[in-house]
Amino acid sequence: MQTESLMIKDFPQDERPRERFIQNGPQSLSTHELVAILLRTGTKDESVLQLSNRLINHFEGLWLLKDASLDEITAIKGIGKAKAIQLLAAVEIGRRISNLSFDDRYVIRSPEDGAKYVMNDMRFLSQEHFVCLYLNTKNQVLHKQTIFIGSLNASIVHPREVFKEAFRRSAASIICLHNHPSGDPSPSREDIEVTKRLSECGKIIGIDVLDHLIIGDNKFVSMKEKGYL
Repeated sequence: MQTESLMIKDFPQDERPRERFIQNGPQSLSTHELVAILLRTGTKDESVLQLSNRLINHFEGLWLLKDASLDEITAIKGIGKAKAIQLLAAVEIGRRISNLSFDDRYVIRSPEDGAKYVMNDMRFLSQEHFVCLYLNTKNQVLHKQTIFIGSLNASIVHPREVFKEAFRRSAASIICLHNHPSGDPSPSREDIEVTKRLSECGKIIGIDVLDHLIIGDNKFVSMKEKGYL
């Protein structure tokens, strides 16, 4: 069986789906070209682009393909189970993405909400983990990111790493958290310094640091409630 690179060797390099995907992004490709990338190879009688085009025509586009069964896809000449499974996996990923809802995201309205969100994951950690929750304008959690692992101090927890992810996620605000492996969440001098430094940077950048929570064993301390923010 010939591969795509052999079957479309007569195409100019910049007209091949994978190369155009790399150079111009997925939006530059037609539907049958995107499907061809998933199929990867054609048959001895037709290129992967021809096979992809025939598949799309058979199902009259994506509308019917999205509901096709494994048997229906493998009934098409040139498409075995491996190809069909790749297609169905891609369809299912697309379906799950389309079903994502902002309403399902966790909302943080209080320090207790923030602590509850991470308590079970952080209370038993043997090292200090500095974690950030990135929130939208409705205080819904967009993303959770571990920024640093190790003993906390102001020089190691650099604002650049904290706010880089905030820009990437278009976050409106941040909640910082870290655990004390001892189980005692009482803030140290380093905790206070880190909190103030991040808060000051947030004010300059325009992304609020809403709180810095220190997680202990089923208990926590809010630096905002302590007056450090």
